[in-house]
Amino acid sequence: MLASAEGGSSHESATNDPGVAWMLRYQRGDERAFDQLVEGYSPRVFALVTRFLGPSENREDLVQEVFLRVIRARHDYRPEARFSTWLYRIVFNLCVNENERRRPSSSLDEVGHDSRERWEDERGPAPGAALERADLIDSVRRAIAALPARQRMALVLAKYEELPYDEVARVLGTSEKAIKSMVHRARESLRTLLASFLEEELA
Repeated sequence: MLASAEGGSSHESATNDPGVAWMLRYQRGDERAFDQLVEGYSPRVFALVTRFLGPSENREDLVQEVFLRVIRARHDYRPEARFSTWLYRIVFNLCVNENERRRPSSSLDEVGHDSRERWEDERGPAPGAALERADLIDSVRRAIAALPARQRMALVLAKYEELPYDEVARVLGTSEKAIKSMVHRARESLRTLLASFLEEELA
């Protein structure tokens, strides 16, 4: 459960959050409210899992596991922040466990191979410019996958999910200052990891 020491603005946003309303109804026994949670949030969870782990084959299983954990945490839930903040904390913990379960090199290899293979299957033969773009996407995914887990999630939530730093801090259970530092270090790491690729492209 997230820490309860949050400001009034967080409480206000939580009370206006449909996810919080659905979760509280589900706590009271409204099973339809759980269906609404799944319908409303499963696309976000799928996108977050994909951005963190890459386009792995078991993404749908991981999304299902996230909502199984919601079911198990049903009676412990407290509306102390936006529902997505609480849900993303579950996603982060699950993704970290999944990342540790894999072989150290598998996440990078799978991201590169799967993304290129899927792109070729869907698009077929492509002109050079499109292939270069696919290579860039592949390189960015590899670079993101090489980041430490907390830096990676901080970057994904701040850049791709466009969450404010204070909300990212609540997801990761740390301070806003720490999140700013994580995102800065993540961006610097990406510049370093992608430097050789960019040099080749500009040569």
